Amino acid sequence: MTVIEENIALLKQQIPGSVRLIAVSKAVAVKDILAAYNAGQRDFGENRVQELINKKDELPGDIKWHLIGHLQSNKVKYVAPFVSMIHSVDSFRLLSVIDKEAGKAGRVVDCLLQVHIADETTKFGFLPEEVYKMIEEENPLQLSNIHICGVMGMATFTDDRQKIRNEFSKLFTTYTIIKESYFTDHAYFRELSMGMSGDYKLAVEEGSTMVRIGSLIFGERNKIF
Repeated sequence: MTVIEENIALLKQQIPGSVRLIAVSKAVAVKDILAAYNAGQRDFGENRVQELINKKDELPGDIKWHLIGHLQSNKVKYVAPFVSMIHSVDSFRLLSVIDKEAGKAGRVVDCLLQVHIADETTKFGFLPEEVYKMIEEENPLQLSNIHICGVMGMATFTDDRQKIRNEFSKLFTTYTIIKESYFTDHAYFRELSMGMSGDYKLAVEEGSTMVRIGSLIFGERNKIF
């Protein structure tokens, strides 16, 4: 068993079966992604569109690709034909573009609304009050080629575990309000994507249904393959 296979096996022992493991393969060589695939991993997350496109055709076709990084509207057309889920939707305009490009591809693309819960201004996303306003004013449920399946957020990069827990709790509350206020009749709204290598255990405790883990699987990465 390779180190990557061992790491995945260990994580799956620690993560409840109800929580989906997204292996973050940013800057990971194709051969290492394949090692994770051979260990049974099928969900992989990429941050950059070009890197995702470069890798996709070199890897098995049943991989479920998750776009987890900031997505520019002009790049949606490149991923809409195949991406499994876009985690980082931070505007109604972006939702509209995804809907348009998904329609051209004859698909319905699953999306998550990115909510800003951290102190860091470098992170993207709606503030909670902004996401409620967007849903009420723009009515994204009218878009027929997307499914809004839940929300995603990233906690502050800090050693303060209570602060991280509080931010995850805030995201869970936002998720619950959106679900109960706008998506009660939509079973597909059920995903709460939060938690990474350094804080996934706290995220799971606070209700995460998807954790995005890279370094604990692949080790630290400094450069592209």
